[in-house]
Amino acid sequence: MPDHTQRTARARTSSGRAPQGSQAAEPNLLLRAIPAKEYARLIPQLEAVTLVSEQVLYEANEPISAVYFLGTGVASMVSIMRDGATVEVSTVGNEGLIGVPLLLGALSMPVRCFLQVPGDGKRMKARPFAAAVMEHRYFRSLLLRYTQVLFNQVAQSAACNGAHAIEQRCARWLLMTHDRVAGDMVPLTHEFLGYMLGVRRESVSVAAETLQRAGLIEYRRGKITIRDRAGLEAASCECYGVVRASLDALFNGTSSSHDGRGH
Repeated sequence: MPDHTQRTARARTSSGRAPQGSQAAEPNLLLRAIPAKEYARLIPQLEAVTLVSEQVLYEANEPISAVYFLGTGVASMVSIMRDGATVEVSTVGNEGLIGVPLLLGALSMPVRCFLQVPGDGKRMKARPFAAAVMEHRYFRSLLLRYTQVLFNQVAQSAACNGAHAIEQRCARWLLMTHDRVAGDMVPLTHEFLGYMLGVRRESVSVAAETLQRAGLIEYRRGKITIRDRAGLEAASCECYGVVRASLDALFNGTSSSHDGRGH
């Protein structure tokens, strides 16, 4: 079984034991990647926050009041249809920024963003964030390049939802979530996973059972444990690798590095 400490986001957040509050100890990869002087100037504007499961960070078509840089946890952006159907369009962990519309000069977007997995991070209110983006050139450039990565994820997810089997999509989603959590357990019900994949709960149950029978995962009482990471990657479609390559390129300067994951 692969050493999961090699996963991209997790490897970078767990390496070393720098003093608390230093940039080297910063768990959010975007904040860690900016020059030290820019980081020092941003810190007074960044408020440490603890975020609970299902906490809404912004609602669809409503003003976004702050951006978030997650250190732990996973946020989902979901599109909600008139009939109440919910489909996830992207996820964000410690590799990213929540509140991209503010970076692009918009005030809102037609999706809801909420915590899928609880965690913590740093929050910056909209006005100081806008000022920081204008003042710090590298910060702005890095966030814009991250925005391209996020767009790639959204585009690939749309293609995946239309082209690939539910078992492959389920494997892809579990891999993306696994990359963003500590350990091998993902707190998740079939109903919630159905929302994320845009399918009925019954379809998710069949897909999860297929993956469980293959020895790739174990599902018990709202928790999914990854048992065979390499096998789950093999069961996924190519979309997981495409999204990972885009993310790796942002932080590693290469589109082919996968930290020993076999891609």
